[in-house]
Amino acid sequence: MPRFIIERDLPEIGSAEREALKGAATQSNGVLGEMQAERKNIQWLHSYVAADKTFCVYLADDEALVQEHAERSGFPATLVTEIRRLIDPVTAEG
Repeated sequence: MPRFIIERDLPEIGSAEREALKGAATQSNGVLGEMQAERKNIQWLHSYVAADKTFCVYLADDEALVQEHAERSGFPATLVTEIRRLIDPVTAEG
């Protein structure tokens, strides 16, 4: 399944309290659960929280599902990029 990174512009998200982040995750998970019940292949892997942005990594059949999740959850998908390859320090050993 393709992997995507979603950049979301969310002012001051980096200073959000744990409870606010928990609420956002709960909201996102609820929409994902609905979409999966509709037999749509989408999964949230994790997110990185910065000052005014989050960078979320998802698995999905296509970008349209990522955009649908953004619309339904209320979290903007400012930029969606399909991840073509993953490299890390071990890549240098191959």
